[in-house]
Amino acid sequence: MSLLSRRTALRGAAVAGAGVLGMNAQSAAAEGAPPAPADAQVRITVLGSAGAVPTMAEPCSGYLLECAGYRVILDFGYATFPALLRHCAPEQVDAVLITHRHPDHVADLSPFLRARAFRRDLNLPPVPVYAPAGALDPVLELDRAEFIGTPYTQHVIEPPSAFRLGPFQVETVGLPHYEPNIGFRISAGGVTVAYTGDTGPDERLIALAQNADLFLAQAMYATEVPPRDHGNMCSAVDVGRFAAEADAAELMLTHLYLMKGVTPADARAAARSHYRGPITVARSGHTWSRRLRRPV
Repeated sequence: MSLLSRRTALRGAAVAGAGVLGMNAQSAAAEGAPPAPADAQVRITVLGSAGAVPTMAEPCSGYLLECAGYRVILDFGYATFPALLRHCAPEQVDAVLITHRHPDHVADLSPFLRARAFRRDLNLPPVPVYAPAGALDPVLELDRAEFIGTPYTQHVIEPPSAFRLGPFQVETVGLPHYEPNIGFRISAGGVTVAYTGDTGPDERLIALAQNADLFLAQAMYATEVPPRDHGNMCSAVDVGRFAAEADAAELMLTHLYLMKGVTPADARAAARSHYRGPITVARSGHTWSRRLRRPV
């Protein structure tokens, strides 16, 4: 299926299955931001990128995505909440997208929700949190509802689907992993970011990253995925090939298995075996931005 056909199918699925998302596209857009100024950008700040386990210097997966004053968190792994506080307050976040239920991608949703709940003086609205079915259950069970209330609204995503969040058009695709995992393709004003979450090699990654300005891709290993993880994790060689086939403008490697000695230099060199465009390795505090090509 061509990218255009896939994107048309995704939008159709969103309209047909609005109830699956817990809100339809129109009500999602109502949570959005005002029109973006002419000089607006899509900006990503890496909160963390360590695979599986955080290090002293690197939290696990988490990214702050911004455009026109609207802020979305992509994954909320171990130690990403303190990293978020360096960039914005919890009450300034407008929505959260979670790829799957593994704690290195969702654990710090707990302190984030608690922090919002305890700002009762601000009378904050519930923050919308989008995730696969059941992905939030272990984290939400850490706090009693009678203690923190419900500082969130939960929206279950069944890919393929599409919906709006403020200035962003969000498209989703299911990708192979030990738990149901969602890849996100997020666009605003002609700028597109594609994010894999955790996944094994899959041709759907080509459609996900097709002509993306940034392909943010899990590269747990540099060159070879060990047998125990075959089909569920990617190497930098894998995502370099997918980035090249998708003609992505830039590749950012993330989720390196730092605890097992996978180095940024090794991952970058491995991805370079297939991909000739710019390659960076995500690190906490690193930012990426692109100016919008058209108004949103």
